[in-house]
Amino acid sequence: MTAWMVRTGHGPAHPNSGRRGTAGREDDAMSRGRGVSRVPGLLAGTAALLTLACGVGVAHGADGGASDAAGGHGAHGAPAAGGPAQEPGGGGDPSRTDDVAAAGGSSWMRAAGVFSPPGSFVPSDALTYDTRLVPAGARIEVTQFADPSGTRVGARLRGLVPGRAYGMHVHTSPCGADPAAAGPHYQHRPAAAADPVNEVWLDFRTDEEGDGRAEALHGWGFREDGARSVIIHDRQGGAGERAACFTVPFGPHGQD
Repeated sequence: MTAWMVRTGHGPAHPNSGRRGTAGREDDAMSRGRGVSRVPGLLAGTAALLTLACGVGVAHGADGGASDAAGGHGAHGAPAAGGPAQEPGGGGDPSRTDDVAAAGGSSWMRAAGVFSPPGSFVPSDALTYDTRLVPAGARIEVTQFADPSGTRVGARLRGLVPGRAYGMHVHTSPCGADPAAAGPHYQHRPAAAADPVNEVWLDFRTDEEGDGRAEALHGWGFREDGARSVIIHDRQGGAGERAACFTVPFGPHGQD
């Protein structure tokens, strides 16, 4: 059995789920996000990303939080990583870290970023369209574990509005300066209506510090290049205004 890991410090409508759950342990990637600035606008986003570009980045390494939760189709853990490392081409985002590991028929992915408004001096794959709801400098981490039995997607966020409900879903296209660029919700099977069983919903409520988390479990996997981002919405449910977007390298698993 072969195993491989890829690590890189750089990256490039709505009605659509799963069950939410809570993750276990905090890991280094998100624990560095406390105390982020809540000043809205380009200045805050640029300052946060310039700080990361100078060496205060999100830590690499296997995730110990979301991968511990059990439920739905059973507990899924991140596979052991090893073997030769490869560096895929990046999109120039110094705030981003990606970890990917695969072994046998299982795969695991973690992507983390720092939100910045579109057009900021330092580019980001995490874009905030409404800095009142998702302040520049807020952080996001998305994980995916997939094997032939299904897929689990987890999300953790820091630096949002305390005590507020947010909607979040997996979308079909990468983020862009236009909130509509991410396309509609990803659907396992084409349907006209929003459905948390047919889509990946990650609705969450922040705590008193503005941190939130969610998890979705499904017995199916993503199509190749079919799921490319997560959108944070201003309200929970199948629709809502798009407050922020994060481009995520979701991958398929073996059998659908």
